[in-house]
Amino acid sequence: MITDTHTHLYSEQFDQDRGVIMQRAFDAGVNRFFIPAIDSSYTQRMLDLEQRFPDHVHLMMGLHPTSVQENYKEELQLVREWIDKRDFCAIGEIGIDLYWDKSFLEQQQDAFRTQIQWAKEKKLPIAIHCRDAFDEIFEVLEMEKGDDLRGIFHCFTGNIDQAHQAISYNMKLGIGGVVTFKNGKIDKFLDQIDLKHIVLETDSPYLAPTPYRGKRNESSYLSLIVDKLVDIYGLTFEEIAEITTQNSKEVFGI
Repeated sequence: MITDTHTHLYSEQFDQDRGVIMQRAFDAGVNRFFIPAIDSSYTQRMLDLEQRFPDHVHLMMGLHPTSVQENYKEELQLVREWIDKRDFCAIGEIGIDLYWDKSFLEQQQDAFRTQIQWAKEKKLPIAIHCRDAFDEIFEVLEMEKGDDLRGIFHCFTGNIDQAHQAISYNMKLGIGGVVTFKNGKIDKFLDQIDLKHIVLETDSPYLAPTPYRGKRNESSYLSLIVDKLVDIYGLTFEEIAEITTQNSKEVFGI
């Protein structure tokens, strides 16, 4: 069994063939899907996905950093209402993204901290989105660190020192398509990171692995990530699948 710890299966990009995409994933051994939120405009899509695949889909709730705009307090209030109303597997995806726009950094930091505190209160893990913002992310995690903080550093693309720092905050590293890229860099040091700190993800429909880079990603491609980790760690496909799925169970409790 393979676990996709981060996939946007509710995306419009899957509207024409979502059932086919899911069956391909099942056929590839991918049976567990953890679904990060973006903002309130996608909430109904997430709920519909869960209703369609209740035995396989687990929903997170949170406000994505690129959706932190002038109205972010209103969006956060909706997140709060949802996590008080029903169960979710995590708070995510949350974090800081300075790639597209730096003008909302202060608001992104506030939203990140607030949602971490809610995760602790609800005893939930977090799923961190970090783009061009390692220092800013670590600054917040340093303030919030403790036994009650845990989660996944989604789509980890940092260096080995940043990997160790993320792990020190009780974070697993989410490894996806980037590990197959020629310029992805993380494949050069990943063998120095114990596999117990690794979970698998696609971030579909984004970040498709080689040879599909630049095309729509899907959860069945997770087998290509496993193949790459087989090369890196010198373990069998089954061992990589089993260990990383067990790691995901440690994070989510599911």
